[in-house]
This record gives sequence, C-alpha cells and structure tokens, in this order.
Amino acid sequence: HSDDDLKWLIQNLEERNEAAEMWEHVIHKTNNRISYSAKRCKPTDGGPMKYLSVTVFEDCSAEVLKDFYMDNDYRKQWDKTVVDHHQLQVDSHTGIEIGRTLKKFPLLTSREYVLAWKLWHGNDNFYCFTKECDHDMVPRQRKYVRVSHFRSGWRIRRVPGRNACEIKMFHQENAGLNVEMAKLAFSKGIWSYVCKMDNAFRNYVAISHTPQGSVLSALTLIAKVPSELESQTVDVTVSMGTNRGEEILTQVAKQKKLSRKPSKKLIAKGLVLVGGAAICLSRGHSALGAKAALAYLLTKLNKRATPLKQTTHNTSI
Repeated sequence: HSDDDLKWLIQNLEERNEAAEMWEHVIHKTNNRISYSAKRCKPTDGGPMKYLSVTVFEDCSAEVLKDFYMDNDYRKQWDKTVVDHHQLQVDSHTGIEIGRTLKKFPLLTSREYVLAWKLWHGNDNFYCFTKECDHDMVPRQRKYVRVSHFRSGWRIRRVPGRNACEIKMFHQENAGLNVEMAKLAFSKGIWSYVCKMDNAFRNYVAISHTPQGSVLSALTLIAKVPSELESQTVDVTVSMGTNRGEEILTQVAKQKKLSRKPSKKLIAKGLVLVGGAAICLSRGHSALGAKAALAYLLTKLNKRATPLKQTTHNTSI
C-alpha cells in the first residue's frame, strides 16, 4: 500500500506522530551555499535510532535537486563509499523500483542494501520513500552484511521567498554498527560529507547533467500525491535563513545550555527547532548518507563494531 507509506512519511516529516519522543539536537552548520541541521531520538519501541534533518541548498531548483538525488550513476562517481549499485526490477504499474547497493566501511564487512522505493510529486513538493525488501535475484551471501531494517524518506521543496530549496528527511536503519560509535561518527563526520555532496551537486548543475529519460525507473514513473494527502500537508517547520532564523538559533542555544544540566527530565522537555529538520543525505535508495558519514569517521576511529543480527524481511512498498 504505497499511499499508506507516503502518509506515514508525511506524518514523520511533520512530526505528527501521537507518541511523544525525546529528540536530541545533533548539529547545525552553515556556509554561503548550504546549511544543515539534524536531530535524533531513540524510539520507545527499541528500534534503530531515528534521525530527522534538513539541508538547504542556495541557488537551485527543486526539480534539479530531485534529479541529483536520484541519479545513481553520478552518485557512484562522487560517493566513494558506494562500491556497486544496480537496478533489479521496476514495476511500471505501481512506479516501485527495487535496487541493490553495496557500500564499503573501513575495518568492517561491506554492507548490502536491497531496497524498494517510490516517488511522488505534489503541488510544490517531491517525495521519496524507501524501505528494505528481499529479491530472488539477490540471495544473501556471507561475505556481506545485509541491512535488515531501513526506513528512509524525504521531501524536496522550494524555500518561500528565496532562490533556495530544502530537502527534509526522516531516516532509520540498522546496519549492525555499535550505537554509540555510530552516533559519534555521524556527529563528527556528517558536515564534511554534506560539503562534499554540495560540491558534487554544483558540478552536476554546471555540466547540465540529466538522468537518462529512456531508462524506466521510479523517477520516470513518479506518481501524483493523492489529493487527500496533499490537502493535509501543513508546514510546521521553519526554513533556515527566514526571518525566524535568529529565533531558531536562540532555541538551539537554549537546548545546548539545558543539555549541560544533570537533570534528564529537563533535557527531555527541551524542544529543538533545527531549521525545519531533515536529511541524513540518503536520496531514498542508494545514497545512505548517514552511512557515508560513518565510513568517513570510521577511518579515523579505528574501532570495531558489533555484528548485525541477520533478520529476513519480505517487504514491499
């Protein structure tokens, strides 16, 4: 039920879930071309860490940003953690694409992602939702660690009143990494990865790189957001750089001050507004930017992680 998945994604992006969760501010960085903010929380159900983040690109269009994120061939050129990516199947009726991505990690066994994803376009938004699946063409192999849980999705839209676009992302996955090490790697490595991605995006625009329209994919089969979901989408975030930017940074500063106090109760009550939140830099299928950030820092940490519990999931969007 792909429309149900889109509804679930929108609810998470707009933080409309019923259960109150304790979100922790992770990072806020900016330069004259790009800004990035992220927060995370540990789910009450014991699942993998959740990330909610926002990246704002100056001087770009939503259409080009969407094409950049979905271009697997170009991704392999600039993202050196991607060892291989290939398409497995495309359903022309549902618009669902399935692919397999292999990513390398320093000191660790390569991680294998078998994912299914779908795109939608609304009046002013593009959406992509991705989750793990199994496929007959890719049996499990001992030489790779199959990622057992993956829920990731983003929304791309223009920032009102500016020549800029934001991509907001919800991201959750279990790649079999030690939780504390993964948190440290993300915090320390993600901004370098964001800047590298921005350079790749500017080069993408400069060479007028466009995806191959003749190749059937989720991008060419992009669906329309159902009217009932489009009417429910409400902007509950504030993009960085608007007239409320100072207010957001002030609230972030207050949260940092609270976090230095010993009371966990105080920390739990702190609300962090991170400029609209979003993007762990996964473009929905093989980007997996959070893991690229981990790979970047793992090179320096020189520590080993815990093994992944192998669990099979048969899932379709």
